[in-house]
Amino acid sequence: MEEVKFEINHELDVDDWHKYSVILKVPMSMGFITEPRITVGERFYELSHIKNEDGYAYFSRDIYLRTSAIYNYYFSFRVNNETKTVMDNGHPYKLSAGFDVPNWAKGKIMYHIFVDRFNKSEDTIMTPMPNRIVHNDWHEDIVIGPNENGLWCTDYYGGNLKGIIEKLDYIKSFGVSILYLSPIVLSQSNHRYDAGDYKEIDPYAGSKEDLKKLCDVAHQKGMKVILDAVFDHTGNDSKYFNEFGNYPNLGAYQSRQSKYYPFYRKYENNDETYFDYWWGFKNMPVCDCNSREWQNYVYGEGGIIDIWFSLGIDGLRLDVANELSDEFIAGIRTACKRNKEDSFILGEIWNNPMRNCRGYISNGKCMDSVMDYHLMDALIRYYKYAEVYRLIDVLNQLKYEYPDPTLYSLMNATSTHDISRAINLFGSNDFIRSHDKPVWELNNDKEWQKNYKLTEEEYKRARKIFKAYTLSLAMLPGNLSIFYGDEIGLQGMGDLAARRPFTWDNMDYNLVNYFKGIGVLRNKNKFLEQAKLNVLDINDKYMMFERETDTEKALTLINRTADSRKIPYPEEYIGSKEMFNLNNTHGNLVKPYGGLVLKRKKH
Repeated sequence: MEEVKFEINHELDVDDWHKYSVILKVPMSMGFITEPRITVGERFYELSHIKNEDGYAYFSRDIYLRTSAIYNYYFSFRVNNETKTVMDNGHPYKLSAGFDVPNWAKGKIMYHIFVDRFNKSEDTIMTPMPNRIVHNDWHEDIVIGPNENGLWCTDYYGGNLKGIIEKLDYIKSFGVSILYLSPIVLSQSNHRYDAGDYKEIDPYAGSKEDLKKLCDVAHQKGMKVILDAVFDHTGNDSKYFNEFGNYPNLGAYQSRQSKYYPFYRKYENNDETYFDYWWGFKNMPVCDCNSREWQNYVYGEGGIIDIWFSLGIDGLRLDVANELSDEFIAGIRTACKRNKEDSFILGEIWNNPMRNCRGYISNGKCMDSVMDYHLMDALIRYYKYAEVYRLIDVLNQLKYEYPDPTLYSLMNATSTHDISRAINLFGSNDFIRSHDKPVWELNNDKEWQKNYKLTEEEYKRARKIFKAYTLSLAMLPGNLSIFYGDEIGLQGMGDLAARRPFTWDNMDYNLVNYFKGIGVLRNKNKFLEQAKLNVLDINDKYMMFERETDTEKALTLINRTADSRKIPYPEEYIGSKEMFNLNNTHGNLVKPYGGLVLKRKKH
C-alpha cells in the first residue's frame, strides 16, 4: 500500500508570525477519508480537500505560528471508522518557526582552550601582581589548594592569546573551525570565572589588541571564535563589588551609594545588606538579572557585549545559563545579533534543557544550543559500565525533544574544564559509581586528585576506550569539541587537575594522529552536519546507528568490549564506501573497542 505523504512549506514572515502551507497526501486506496487535520502543540487545524491526483487525495490549509524553536506536530484522519495518525516512529514531528542556528555552528569541530594553560608566547613578561603565584617553569605541577590568604586557583602559567595565535595551524590540523576560549577578562583567579573588570583583558592573557589579532588570524584560517561570558556573578575583588578596596571607585560591598550597587542580588534589613553568593562561595557575589542597570551594562548599546564583538568575536558561551533569566538571555541575544547577524550563543546546561520548564531554548529568542553534558555522561557510562538504557533514553530525548537547529549545534565534548579528563575516567576504577550523580563525580580529596595518574597498562586500555568514545561523539549530531590536551593524552583526575598545562614536549602521537583522522572524517563528509539520527541497535556489546539525509546515509558501528566480535549490519551497506576504520576492523568482524563507518548513496 502507498504511504501517506505530507509537505509543510514556509511561505511568509510577518513580524513575529510565520505562515506555513500544509499539504497532506493520503492514498485513495485506503478508503474514504474524513476529518483530516494537523495538530500543532495543543491546537488542531482542519484540512480541506483540494484535489485527487495520481492515486492520492490532497488536503491543505495555511497555518500561522509565532516564533518558536520547536513545535511538535502530527497528522490524523479517519478512514473505515478508524482514526489514523501520521507520526515519526510514534513521536510527533518537529518544526522550528523563525528560529535557526548559523551553519558555521552546525556539525563542526570545536577546540576548547583553558587559556592560562594552553601556550605561553615566547615574548611573555608576567609582571608580579598581588595574590598571584607565577610558575616560572611551564613543567611545574599545578597548585591545588588555597594560597596564604585562603584563595584558590591563584597560580598562573601565562598561557595567553599570543600563544594561541602561534598554535592556530596546530589547532587547524584537527579540522577545527570553532575556537572556544575560557574567560579572558581581568579576574582574581586563573580560571577567570570571577570577573574583576569586563572591559579589560587580564594582563596575563594579553590585551584587546591581542584578542582582535587572534580573531583576525583565526578568520583568515576559516575559524570562528567563541568567548566565555560570565554574567551570573562577578568576583568580590572587582571594581563592581570592591570588597577589599583595591579599586578606586566605590563598590557595591562598600556603599549603597555605589553606582554598581544595583548590579547585585541582595536582601536589605535596615542598615544591613546581605548579598547573595553563587553556591555560597564568598568570592562570587551574584548579579541581579532583573536590574535594569545590570542589563544595560551587559547588553545595552555600547555595553560589554558590544565591546567584545567590536574586537572580532563570533559568539558567546554563557556560563551557568540556567541561573540567568530568560529575559536576560533574550537581551544578550539581541545584542549579539545587533553586532553579527550570524552570531552563535551556547549555554552551559547540565541536563535536558527541554525539560527544565524554561524558554531559553524553546522560545527561539534566547540561546541557540547547549553543552551536551547529558550525552557525555550517558556515553561514558555506556563504555565504562555498559549502561545501555540510559544511553538509549538520552539519544531518544535528543532526537525527539530538541529542535533540529539546536541538535546539530550541540557541544559534544571529549572533556571540559569542569570534569575529570575522560581518559582518566575510562582508565580508573578508584571511585564510586553513582546512578544519581554524573559519572565524573569524585570524592573531594583534592590531594588524591592532584597526584592521580594512570599506570602505563591502565593508560593503554583507557586510550582504546577513549578512541571509541570520541568516534561516537564525532558521528552523533552536534559539534565535536576537543578539550585542549585530550588529543595528546593529557591526564587530570578532577576538575582542577584537568587544567594542567599542555605538554608540548610530551605528546601521544598515536592519539594526535587519531584525532587528525577524525577531523578528516567530519570535514570530508559535509552531509553529517545536518543529518538525521537513526539508532539501529545499542546493547552491552556494541552500538550501531545511522546518520541520514535525502541523498546520503552513514552507518557507524562500535564494539564496546575487550573482545573481537561479529556485528551484523544491514545488507544495504555491504560493499559500501569505508569512511573510517578503528583498530583494523575487517567486514563485520570488529576488533576490541574497534569501529567502522560506512557510507552509501540513497537511490
